[in-house]
Parts: sequence; C-alpha cells; structure tokens
Amino acid sequence: MPAELLEKRTSGVVLHPTSLPGRQFQGSFGTDAYRWVDWLQGAGFGIWQILPLCPVADGSPYNSYSAFAGNPDFIDLEQLQQWGWPGKLDSRIDRRQLREGLTAACHWLQQNQAHPLYREYQQFLAQSPWLTDTVRFMVLKQLHPEPWTQWPQPLRQRDNDALASFDSEQEEALAQQKLIQFLFHYQWHQLKAYANERGVRLFGDLPIFVSHNSADVWANQALYKLDPDGTPQVVAGVPPDYFSATGQRWGNPLYLWDGHRASGFKWWRDRLNHSLQLYDAVRIDHFRGFVASWEIPAEEPTAIQGQWVEAAGDELFRALLQERDDLPLIAEDLGIITEDVVALRRKYGLPGMKILQFAFDSDGFNPYLPHNHTADTVIYTGTHDNNTTLGWYRHLNDHVRNRVRDYYCAPTEPMPWPLIQSALASPARWAMVPLQDLLELGEEDRMNTPGTTEGNWGWRFQWSQFPEGLAGRMRYLNQLYNRQPA
Repeated sequence: MPAELLEKRTSGVVLHPTSLPGRQFQGSFGTDAYRWVDWLQGAGFGIWQILPLCPVADGSPYNSYSAFAGNPDFIDLEQLQQWGWPGKLDSRIDRRQLREGLTAACHWLQQNQAHPLYREYQQFLAQSPWLTDTVRFMVLKQLHPEPWTQWPQPLRQRDNDALASFDSEQEEALAQQKLIQFLFHYQWHQLKAYANERGVRLFGDLPIFVSHNSADVWANQALYKLDPDGTPQVVAGVPPDYFSATGQRWGNPLYLWDGHRASGFKWWRDRLNHSLQLYDAVRIDHFRGFVASWEIPAEEPTAIQGQWVEAAGDELFRALLQERDDLPLIAEDLGIITEDVVALRRKYGLPGMKILQFAFDSDGFNPYLPHNHTADTVIYTGTHDNNTTLGWYRHLNDHVRNRVRDYYCAPTEPMPWPLIQSALASPARWAMVPLQDLLELGEEDRMNTPGTTEGNWGWRFQWSQFPEGLAGRMRYLNQLYNRQPA
C-alpha cells in the first residue's frame, strides 16, 4: 500500500547539508542546520530534501565507499563542546582541524564512559550490524589505499583468520571509527527529531547502485557480477541516446540477483530499513534499474556495447513489503521510461518525478507540463543535476522562451517565480524547489553539472542572501495552494 506520508499534499526545499553556512569548511549538523529547520517551518514547508549523507570519495555524494556509513564531515564540533567535550576551536575549521577534533573527542568519550553519550554509543553498537565490516573497510583503506581487489589475498577474500588477526591488531583504530560513526548518527537523529517535532519531514536519497571500491561490495562479493579476483565482469550505465552518442558508462558493479534471491534480499532489506531510520521518505535514484539494467562488459570504454538485462525489482519489493506495512519511496523515473517501469512503480504505489525545466521543448502533450501532471507525482522546478531555473531560462532560445511566456500568460513576475508557483499549483502531491530558485540565483550557483568533475558539490548559501519577507511569501503561497503542513 502507498505510504501515508506520500498521500499528503505538501511542499519542500532541496538543500544538501553541505550547503549550510557555518564555521566548518562545509555545512554541518550544528546551529545553522537547526536555524534552517526553523526557517522551513516558518515558510510553511513540510519537506527537507537532501542528497546521500554517505562518505564521499571525490566530493560527490553519489560515489561512496559505504551505503550505510555517514560522512564524518557533517559532525559539528561546537555541538560536541556543548555535550561536554573540552576541546578548543578556531573561528574557522578546515578538514584537518575537524579530523583532529574528532580524534580528540573520541579519546575523551572513551575516557568518560559514565557520560550519557557513552551509554547511547553502546546501544548504537548493538543496533548497527553493518558497522563491523564498514569500519574494517575504512581502516583497511587507510593501510592499503589501492582498490580492495589489490589487497593481500587473505584480506581481499575475507579469510576468517586474517580478519580476526586484523581486528586484534587494529582494535584502537576500529574503535575510533565506530565512535565517529556513532557521533554522526547521533547528531543526525537529534536534528531529525527536531525537524519532525516542527512538522518538517526528512527526504533522503538512495542511489540504486554502489561503488565497486566499497565496503558493500567487498563484504558481499556473492551479490555482484564479479570475477574470482573481485573485478567486475560487467558495469552499469545507460545506452546511447539523443544526449550522448556513446551513452554513459558509470562503472558501478551490477547485482547478481540470484545471490540476492538466495539470501531473501537481506542486503536490500537491511539497506532500506537503515535508510528509513535516517529519513522519513527516500528517493530511489535510477528506479528503472529495478526492471532492467544496461550491462556493459567491464573492458568496454563506452556504453555502446551493452545490453538490457532483466532485474528482480518485483520480487525485491514483495520481499520488502513482507516486513513493512508501506514503502515511503519515490521513484526517480526520468528519461526514456518503458511501460514495465511505470507498471512496477504503480504496483507498489510509488510516486514518480516531473521536472518543469523539461516541459517546454515540445508540444502540449509533454508529460512534464503542469496540465499533464497526476497526483502520484513529485514535481520539481529542477533538481541538483539541473541548472538553476534562472540559469536555465537565460540559456533558452527565443522559441522556447516564448513558449514559456505563452504558457504562463506573459507573467509579470520574473523568473524563477512562474515555475515556482506552477510547481506549487500542480496536482502533484509533493512540490520541491531547490533553495537556489527561492533565492533567485543564477548558473554560477548550481550544485552539479553532470559529466563534469570540477566545480561541483561545493555551493553554500549565506543568510544574508535571503530577501526580506521570503518566509512570509512562501508561507502565503503554501497556504494558497493547500500545501502547508497541518
């Protein structure tokens, strides 16, 4: 059955916590995060959408060495001080200072086991079965920076004696990584509880695939299409299309669905349950991969020589529902979507996505146009992968720009407000707007440009950028379009 949360008409803002202001080198779970929740509540929004919170390998939250772990860079040192840690902080905290501060805080907590936080830590250990292999992988990465397929064979193949010896030799380093993961999860759950108490729900993001160089693949090699030495046989991507003559070769290993069936889909059940402890609802990136995936031989440099191979999505979602009453999931179903993908989404009551920036390059049948929206939809002005709406509009040719003006009856409001208001007016139950659009920011403030590796994921806002009266304006619009939380 559909999740109750997804049946409610509401609205939200897309903002990754890295973009919050503050004294640390990136946004954290500290004072500004709580101020942000207060702003959302005051503006009548019911949803805060974020990107994956996992550790990052290259700055991208979609390339991580763990699908379960949290990124330590979000931990707020000032909050640790408020809890009793006696460390001293500079007015600006870079990555090195954060790491040193976390090490010192872990030592302090280990030496103060009567502190209430340490009791919380013991509960965290008992409730986190994913933690053992994840922190093993983290420490092994520090000792062997090369991919895990190049580690000494006993560790690569997870020999029990080798792992036991490693656990004994690296006991202190493993304990520190466990404490850091505890601090991340504890601070996040404190923030989530604060938001939920104020009527703001947390909307997370779950990439369908995981990185090959990750704890997930190393610890579960029987669940992926790998050679005996651990290297991928095939990798994920999408075929050539209008946008790319060679397609996209992402490089993620592909699931061996027979292995998942044999385990009763345990890894997926654990992953979803963990995600729904972190968030109130989750977006599944590349949902069509649950029907069929584009498999590319690992030795191929492009996505041209791939083939569609059936996946086990229907069986997986059946298994998930065996232990849950509902699935508070949103399907990222953008691009060329076949009827079987639509059927799977509807069978399990999962809303799809619509993007207004995609709506004006064809005719009135364009499914992204507001008059074609349906209630089982999440509507966006744009996503983290799009240009800001103002940047998008400035790049339109005259023909498409005139279509936009005609559709909105030559609006007197400047961009991006016509798209913001039409998202709120849409029949779609959820309407999402990136903060950059609310702040009327241009192309220089976009979050990510797909296919590029420079200048992404680093955008941060300042409170001084908020126009006076913006919260009141949005509260009025959310009331006008019946989107304000009860």
